[in-house]
Amino acid sequence: MQKISRVSRTKEEASQNYDRLSRWYDIFASSEKKFTDIGLEMLAVQSDESVLEIGFGTGYALLKLACSAHPKTVHGIDISSKMRTITEGKLQRVGLKNSAHLKTGDALKLPYDNSQFDAIFISFTLELFDTPEIPIILQECHRVLNTGGRLGVVALKKEDCRAIHIYEYFHKKMSTLVDCRPIYAKESIEDATFQITQNKKMTMWGLPINILLAKKS
Repeated sequence: MQKISRVSRTKEEASQNYDRLSRWYDIFASSEKKFTDIGLEMLAVQSDESVLEIGFGTGYALLKLACSAHPKTVHGIDISSKMRTITEGKLQRVGLKNSAHLKTGDALKLPYDNSQFDAIFISFTLELFDTPEIPIILQECHRVLNTGGRLGVVALKKEDCRAIHIYEYFHKKMSTLVDCRPIYAKESIEDATFQITQNKKMTMWGLPINILLAKKS
């Protein structure tokens, strides 16, 4: 198994960077949406379930989750306060402001109770955390999920291919801007004692993508 690239920027740098990108993030992330949609379909949140999104960004998936889980409340946590402001504005415009509870913070210590959620969604976010932090986040997901709860993850997949090598070169040279990097999401989720129930592989601009659904035993 090849070594995963490390994340060198600080959490403060990440927060500031995503604050700066927040106004244009919907444009930058437009190519990710179809993969996020597939992940949401696999997660299949029902109207009586509670759900958390980690790294909700400008709210693309969170708005869909708020509709799926209505009238149950949806929770979200993101490191960028300006992303949160944009998402809250979107929720208000579609009449869902009271259906979602958003927090600004670091997912390394989730501010939620044990066994609080039926489902958790993480799309193009797990790979933003440094390698030693990934097991911690997944342990936190395990803690806040109900027994039998579901974890949906969409992530860049680490593979030995030209597209990944080029992408990792830019990640190394411009770590603040290109802070997302490919990881072994499936293996990390299994190491956190989740059971993988669905595993779909796709490509985006030649980059391998893993779309995973897992269950807390």
